[in-house]
Amino acid sequence: MRNFRDRDFVKTLEGFFFCVVGSIHPLDRVIAYIKYIPADLGVWGNKENKFERVLKNYTIPDLLKTFQFIEQNYPQYLFLSQKDKIKITAVPHEYIQTHFMPEKKLASLRQLSELDTLQEKLVRFTKFLEEISGVSENSFGVTGSLLLGIHQPSFSDIDVIVYGKKESWVLKNALTTNRKSKSFMKYLEGRALKDWSLKKSKQYPLTTKEAMKLYERKWNIGFFEDKYVSIHPVKIEREVTEKYEEKNYIPYGQVKLEAVVYDNIDSLFLPATYLIKDVEFLSGKHFEDVTEIVTYESLYCSLAENGEKIEVKGKLEKIFEKRKKRHHYRVVVGSAEGKGLEYIKLVE
Repeated sequence: MRNFRDRDFVKTLEGFFFCVVGSIHPLDRVIAYIKYIPADLGVWGNKENKFERVLKNYTIPDLLKTFQFIEQNYPQYLFLSQKDKIKITAVPHEYIQTHFMPEKKLASLRQLSELDTLQEKLVRFTKFLEEISGVSENSFGVTGSLLLGIHQPSFSDIDVIVYGKKESWVLKNALTTNRKSKSFMKYLEGRALKDWSLKKSKQYPLTTKEAMKLYERKWNIGFFEDKYVSIHPVKIEREVTEKYEEKNYIPYGQVKLEAVVYDNIDSLFLPATYLIKDVEFLSGKHFEDVTEIVTYESLYCSLAENGEKIEVKGKLEKIFEKRKKRHHYRVVVGSAEGKGLEYIKLVE
């Protein structure tokens, strides 16, 4: 059965577009953040249906602003999660008008004889990805404004989905191996890379040099035919074994630590997970059995290889597994409590 997956979209009864977060959801609602709303002066959509973007940047401070908008105007979309005791935005099923699925949208566009320039470029880009990786065309989708049909060819980006663990790693390896080939997807360099790094240093607790180093690990953002493109790995149903209420999370405040990554298999996805060992606390409460780093910041996906040391600042949580009646600890990077000051950095 096709469930709600990460980076699907849903349209509410009011005409709001919410982007789905992750693939684990409560039984009666879907966890998602609001991204587009109807607006007379909006630049997305067409003359009859215009939309503006509510989430300006993919940062925690900007996300918290959308929470305030929801709480003040549409509290039905604010949800107090009992399993981790935090407020998030989530759309109850009865408020969902349309569920947008990236793979179905891409498949339908491939069947059309008349496409606009951005749609044509999307089709060429996904065919290019298939050819260099051998990943099936059925494993790709499109998200963002192209998925919703409110894109503008003049300024909209191309945001592609690749489904499946194996498929995602195969594609990553194909792009990484051929990163410097001019016939492949082009990556930021020179002035463009410096500008990107400077922007990230203003949005995140990173220096320009740290941001530039981080981009060297970014295989999934760049340019295709001079259009900005991004690729987002997403797990399919059989790869998501956890149910929403199987675990409880108890917060223990902010910590800073260093650790060695020994398993990064889930670092491509959101939330990205790094299994760690040899943990050394630098500040905050100390616990022996901290086993993983989890981040909801896509900037830190695909960052660390196995065997590399990382420095992490984030929210320490105790994980209690109900069925197995056991517990361990994790550090979450990208929590609301962190207010945009949490990070993952490679240690030289």
